[in-house]
Amino acid sequence: MKYFELAGTDLRASSIIMGNMRMNTLSTVEVERLTSTAFEMGINVFDHADIYGDGECERLFSQATTMQRDEIILQSKCGIRKGKGGFFDFSKEHIVSAVDGILSRLNTDYLDILLLHRPDPLVEPEQVGAAFDALEQSGKVRYFGVSNHNPMQIELLQKHLSQKLVINQLQLSITHTPMIDSGMTLNMHNDQAVNRDSSILDYCRLHDITVQAWSPLQTGFFDGVFVGDKRFPELNKVLNRLAEKYSTSPSTIAYAWIVRHPANIQVVTGTRQIDRLQEAVNATNIHLTRSEWFQCYRAAGNIVP
Repeated sequence: MKYFELAGTDLRASSIIMGNMRMNTLSTVEVERLTSTAFEMGINVFDHADIYGDGECERLFSQATTMQRDEIILQSKCGIRKGKGGFFDFSKEHIVSAVDGILSRLNTDYLDILLLHRPDPLVEPEQVGAAFDALEQSGKVRYFGVSNHNPMQIELLQKHLSQKLVINQLQLSITHTPMIDSGMTLNMHNDQAVNRDSSILDYCRLHDITVQAWSPLQTGFFDGVFVGDKRFPELNKVLNRLAEKYSTSPSTIAYAWIVRHPANIQVVTGTRQIDRLQEAVNATNIHLTRSEWFQCYRAAGNIVP
């Protein structure tokens, strides 16, 4: 397993993160086996959100886990509320209340990292700052971050925060690369040159914010896995060839493509299968060459000028 110090923290984190969005579909025995095996594989970061299974995923994790609290990094997210179609709430009252619920369900006194779950268009950054101060001073949260935020949204928050934002969770896979695409085709007159994310990857690298990549095998917004998908014949041809070269699976190569990036991007897996989890862990031991990285990128349909 590859580990590194998360910038702005004293946390030594694994490159692979176990995501727990669908954990409520498993039994307590299955969760215990999955989480303990993940830990034995070297994974020490476990990602939650208060809306995953309406909180049941956090509760089940705490009931089943056998790891010692100081051996793992617990991360959760809040800010999305269930309602008519769902809505966002970054008010101080909601953030503080949400964290109390998270801590209760996870049966812990503190979170290592709290993320704001997607941007709130009605955000009052002063409210966020007050909430973070209260949570930090009470010892309930050690570090803070966001998910799916662009640079200006982060700047707006950061202006009113005493704490440095250290994480941004963003969607990234070989077939979903907007944070890379526009930089590759700058000033070209084609669709790939459209800057859809305000250069968020470069911004995070400049400001020492660790990117966590979710849906690392997805074709789009939960449009299915691209590995073995007939819609991506050229990409799968390259993945299969590299998998044979490195004596591994095509999925491991897809994970390795993300891990290869020098930004130390963490990969958030959502699998509930141990063999799939092992594929992700195996990726940290593979270092694709520059040529191989670009072969994958080009085979997914992207332009390399």
